[in-house]
Amino acid sequence: MYGSHAMSTTHDIEEGLAFTPKYDADGLITAVATDAATGDVLMVAHMNAEALAKTIASGEAWYYSRSRKALWRKGESSGHVQRVLELRTDCDQDALWLKVEQQGAGACHTGRRSCFYRVVPLGQSGSVRLEFRNADKAFDPQRVYPKPAEEPRR
Repeated sequence: MYGSHAMSTTHDIEEGLAFTPKYDADGLITAVATDAATGDVLMVAHMNAEALAKTIASGEAWYYSRSRKALWRKGESSGHVQRVLELRTDCDQDALWLKVEQQGAGACHTGRRSCFYRVVPLGQSGSVRLEFRNADKAFDPQRVYPKPAEEPRR
């Protein structure tokens, strides 16, 4: 597994060749996935050490769900796998950038190609209203992510 850089100097972390990711207090690191061909930001998620190790070993994106408290491989239920072409870390190794080949229609659980389909207008004060941009659905999320059967009421 890829551990923390608690013993490394700032110079080693910023200029060295050792990969020593810095996880937050919950053991997670932020991961930004972009389309390798277009540069479009597809999604932001988190990885723990196990997800990062699986991503590096398999060449497919693995993440950690904070809400479900579980490891997941992108595309395991939707088929919309992310093949990682390049994995970068930032200067202080507390964030990751995955350049991916997005397989399938999209990366967002809402049915869109990207999770970033709304714009926050600038130059306003007070209440701000979001605007949709490139927000067409690429697939039907109800068909791709079927809801588990509900428990019978007792």
